[in-house]
Amino acid sequence: MAIVNRLTVDGRDYFLPDPVTELKGNILEAIKAGGGYVNIPPLRGGPGVDILFSPGMPVTWSQFEVGDATGTAEESSDDATDYGL
Repeated sequence: MAIVNRLTVDGRDYFLPDPVTELKGNILEAIKAGGGYVNIPPLRGGPGVDILFSPGMPVTWSQFEVGDATGTAEESSDDATDYGL
């Protein structure tokens, strides 16, 4: 299983690979400085996105495991059922 981090900034979600310790520090420093841009790296390849962080901006971190899930195919097949409509 892999650990994936979700950063929610002003209602938008960004998914990040582990580790995020340095990124958290960069965000905190930008906020302490009164605001600043921080590059949020992509989950898979690419340049990422620059976000302007400022004091009072809502930022939430969450972490979850991603891996093999059992029963997922059965659950999704229920959604595809016609139900006679």
